[in-house]
Amino acid sequence: MKRLSRHGLWHWGAFAALALAVLAGVAYVLMPRDVQVVRPIYGTAVQAVYATGTVEPSVMMPISPRVGARLVELDVDEGAQVRKGQILARLESEDVKGNLRQLEAQERFAKQDYERNAALVKQGIIARQTYDRSLASWQAAAAATAAARAQLGFMTLTALGDGTVIRRDGEIGQLIAANQPVFWIAGRSNIRISADVDEEEISKVRVGQPVLIRADAFPGRVFQGRVLSITPKGDPIARSYRVRISVPKDSPLLIGMTSETNIVVRRVDHALLVPTASVNGNKVWLVRNGRLVSKSVAVGTVASDKTEIVSGLTETDLVAVNPNSSLRDGAKVHAVIGRIGP
Repeated sequence: MKRLSRHGLWHWGAFAALALAVLAGVAYVLMPRDVQVVRPIYGTAVQAVYATGTVEPSVMMPISPRVGARLVELDVDEGAQVRKGQILARLESEDVKGNLRQLEAQERFAKQDYERNAALVKQGIIARQTYDRSLASWQAAAAATAAARAQLGFMTLTALGDGTVIRRDGEIGQLIAANQPVFWIAGRSNIRISADVDEEEISKVRVGQPVLIRADAFPGRVFQGRVLSITPKGDPIARSYRVRISVPKDSPLLIGMTSETNIVVRRVDHALLVPTASVNGNKVWLVRNGRLVSKSVAVGTVASDKTEIVSGLTETDLVAVNPNSSLRDGAKVHAVIGRIGP
């Protein structure tokens, strides 16, 4: 009998090991792959329009001078409660006062000239034209004096209504330009949110719709509101429309805070829900009897985490959670059952 050399025994051993590896690889390939699945659940489906906004008073009054001048007196500060007509600040007015005194003197002279000519015209001493000219001069001087007196009044900034000073800009000695607000007064009314809604979504928004409000200043808290009004004219540059949203009276939100708003445009309390990641267009992958099945469904409300299925599924189906392009209809798989989060 012919004996195998050590070299021959090594070749037979290598061949056997290779064969075993190939068989193991084939067995692995033929093994059903694990696919994570969940059963649909019933819950509330909410379709909402998202927008960012800013908390503001319902009534806000800017107080600014009509003429430019230096600020010389401040009588109130931020947080102060003020009444209509209350003095808030004064601007430098010496030049205006000097001009007023000059115009008042000119008015007195013009008036005296007019009164003399009025007596003389009755006696027929002067022409009627001279009398008319003196009357016009007096009236012009009186108008100039009234304008200067009004300008002097503009040098005192007063509250236009009752409210709270929510902002003050300007310090004593600072030159304030005309129409530059020095104070912002919030009227004694509720606060609201002004949010900008994208023009592609504004058609879904209606007055009275509920709104869910969140703010970074109050993490984990959700405030309730409602749509108060929708501006009829959009911003062509930002391509958005301004929406006013009510805020509860007991809300801790402060004026100027940034908020996230979700305007609820549709709500279904008993909706069949699946993870949004499991839906690709109008199709989902199911596992039935250990095999993959592609299924067409009718989709309703789509949220970031869950999607409403209007038809095509039942609560007993096993839906693949994260399907990918490698899935094939009819392929054998091993379903790993999970659950949909809250």
